[in-house]
Amino acid sequence: MNILIVVCHPSKKSYVFCILEQLKQELVNNSVVIEVSDLYAMNFRSDMTKEEYEREGFSKSDLPIPRDVLEEHEKINRADCIVFLYPVWRSDCPAKLKGWFDRVFCIGYAYKQKDNVPKMKTKKYGIVICTAGYTKDHLQEIGIAQSMENIMLNDRLGGRFERKEMIILGGALEIEQVKDVHAEQIKELTKRIVTTSP
Repeated sequence: MNILIVVCHPSKKSYVFCILEQLKQELVNNSVVIEVSDLYAMNFRSDMTKEEYEREGFSKSDLPIPRDVLEEHEKINRADCIVFLYPVWRSDCPAKLKGWFDRVFCIGYAYKQKDNVPKMKTKKYGIVICTAGYTKDHLQEIGIAQSMENIMLNDRLGGRFERKEMIILGGALEIEQVKDVHAEQIKELTKRIVTTSP
């Protein structure tokens, strides 16, 4: 099984990168092939150019796709499962990841597919993992968890995945109290990933 992990955080010292290392280790132990798109390390450009907007906004799928976007398409095409890993900032993902969706899930490839453009094939499994300072219970109580899940799973991932799920690793403001619970959640997730192999 091939997995693409799209990780978005500026600091290698962050809790997000602790989760990334655990996830990678669990997957390697199960003979899974991993590829990582570290958006900050890649200096991935989050904003569209004028040409990209014209391609998207006016449905001109015959216009060229930028090289960095095509490279992400190649990674997606190799993957059976895609994991998106990031911190919750202002009730959403960081701007760089939002820009990844804006630019990479482009017209002709991820939606309104046409014969003249390579198409994104439906993936087996799409997983969203986000770390949050507030607990998941608090985020659900104020309606933010439901909003994040709706946007990520129903809009951004949409019908591009056969199976989708979102894991909110909340309570990170009190990291020592939650890290063992989170580690167990990652172990259980790995089991689900492996049993979903094509």
